[in-house]
Amino acid sequence: MNPSISVITLGVDDLKRSLAFYQDGLGWETDGIIGEEFEHGAVVFFKLPSGLRLALWPRKSIAAEMGVEVARAANEVLLSHNVKSRTAVDDVMVEAERAGADILKPAKDLFWGGYGGFFKDPDGHIWEVTWNPAWSA
Repeated sequence: MNPSISVITLGVDDLKRSLAFYQDGLGWETDGIIGEEFEHGAVVFFKLPSGLRLALWPRKSIAAEMGVEVARAANEVLLSHNVKSRTAVDDVMVEAERAGADILKPAKDLFWGGYGGFFKDPDGHIWEVTWNPAWSA
């Protein structure tokens, strides 16, 4: 198997609310909700600059597709957004808070030499915003 990930799907409770958070609050581009004509088909896709796609799909629809019970385990996956500067970390954290995110840890100097903070989206998914001086964003 070629180690490649092309889509990350987040389970959400309210698709329209989550769409508003990412599209209106954070300014991400999307064609909006598609697939509403299918049972359990309504989904939102965001094409990211890297070519990766982020999907928002109702938790109930994911569970139905998989044949399992609806589950919540948002803190089992950490989504990280690496930016080009300390200032950019602060800017993203402010933008996320304005969009309705809960700030879990305000940005601060990190033990390994970087700078970063954490926020939670309206469905409980945790995002890390970080600047790593050893990486380019």
